[in-house]
Amino acid sequence: MKRFTCIALFLSLCLLLSGPAAADEGVYKIGVITSLSGGLATGGNVTKQGYEMWAKRVNEAGGIDVAGKKYPVKLIYGDAQSEPSQAASAAERLAAREKIDFALGPYSSGVTLAAAPVLEKYKIPMITGSAESPLIWREKFKFTFGTIPPVNFTGSGPLEVIAGLNPPPKRAVVIGSNDAFSKATAETFRDTCKELNIKVMKYDIVPSGQDLTPYMSAVRAMRPDVIAFGGHDEELIRLVKALRQINYAPKALLMHYGVTEPAFVEALGQDAEQVYGASVWTSSLKTTGDLIWKDAASYAADIKKTFGIEPDYTMAGCSTAGLAFQAAIMKIGAVPPLDDKAKLALVDALENLDLNTFYGPVKFSHEGEFYHANTGLTPLALQIQNGKTVIIGPDAFKEADAQYPMKSWK
Repeated sequence: MKRFTCIALFLSLCLLLSGPAAADEGVYKIGVITSLSGGLATGGNVTKQGYEMWAKRVNEAGGIDVAGKKYPVKLIYGDAQSEPSQAASAAERLAAREKIDFALGPYSSGVTLAAAPVLEKYKIPMITGSAESPLIWREKFKFTFGTIPPVNFTGSGPLEVIAGLNPPPKRAVVIGSNDAFSKATAETFRDTCKELNIKVMKYDIVPSGQDLTPYMSAVRAMRPDVIAFGGHDEELIRLVKALRQINYAPKALLMHYGVTEPAFVEALGQDAEQVYGASVWTSSLKTTGDLIWKDAASYAADIKKTFGIEPDYTMAGCSTAGLAFQAAIMKIGAVPPLDDKAKLALVDALENLDLNTFYGPVKFSHEGEFYHANTGLTPLALQIQNGKTVIIGPDAFKEADAQYPMKSWK
């Protein structure tokens, strides 16, 4: 009896230890490193929804089709907690303990820069659907890709449109928050102003999260035609509220990320009107997709039905990161789990990818300052008009003329 009990306990222990491995057999294990808590949680959860949307639709179809057999995907999360050090720890855990096949990357650039070297060490491919700092691509990480082009590729578009309006702006104040993406955005705005002969009266990097009302009061005395700000969603909202409070409306108020987020208009209401932004995607864009979603409108309708919100370009970029992996996996015919050879083949397939999606073309650059960033997209200039984000340039994509100069807050 005692011997039987020992054998039973041993068998139970074996089943317990083999359970998770058996459950994951034949499944692509995908690490998701993003900020689900902390100051960047709003954007982090946008990326989460974008990745989940792709995984949901893939699994509903039975999984990724490899040579006629379908393999499901499993998302395993690592919360970066809005801190680079935590992102590195999350990447280490997902790579070493969870044995992920590939990864979907963080919301912010600073967090991405911390996670990428860890995944590089373990030779795990990662596609980020959000991070836009040029610093990422200048590092030339072999295993890191991005579906959204860096801000120095996209950020000049709105200023080029504004510079051609009447009367043309002559003076600008450019500000950025103190993080990798925001500083890169501010640098792009500053450099583009100089190229367009718009005098930069003040250029400054300010602490993230600070009250901008006193700062804007000092800016008001300078009477700039353009105020251009690089920051994250909540900071952009605070900037508009600060300008509203001191009752100063420049001819043009320019931001980058944020104006396409439904939360921006929801938080500001009428005060969001006529704010400019930059993007590479809106739900009205005319696109043709080869996988899952046939065009931008069908993706937007799917997001609306699933989450009850309108998607912005970050969410779309994250779903497209999943599509890029899906297409590359299908191309090389690799089944889970992926060994080192398969992961290198996956990197090679991504480098040579030429995919049409609801988001637009996906073509990762092979060299130069945009190495492994998606440069197949066209930068768009946007403006909020009547509560909606519309494309005001370039002409081939234009949906409405720019409203200029900006009306007073009263």
